[in-house]
Amino acid sequence: MAETRNFVLREKDGTESGVFTGKQPRQAALKVANRGNGNKKKPETIMLRERGTKKVHVFKAWKELVDAPKNRPSWMPAKINKPFVKKVEIIKLDEI
Repeated sequence: MAETRNFVLREKDGTESGVFTGKQPRQAALKVANRGNGNKKKPETIMLRERGTKKVHVFKAWKELVDAPKNRPSWMPAKINKPFVKKVEIIKLDEI
């Protein structure tokens, strides 16, 4: 079974903040996208560095307001945010 991995959110200037977990980079990127402000016409760029490696996964991310599922619980609103991500590239850093 795949272990959960930790991914650190990396800013354009190289600073890192926030740790997101997932079995795959895409799972962590969806968590970041749900907190972001990007939309389909103007997606934001997310860079996630895998802890313990020099790999940076780069995604384009946005979220859309969609109808909640028909079998939603009573506390869930009728409209919810749904995150979307598209992998752009993997960058290998020289040093962390």
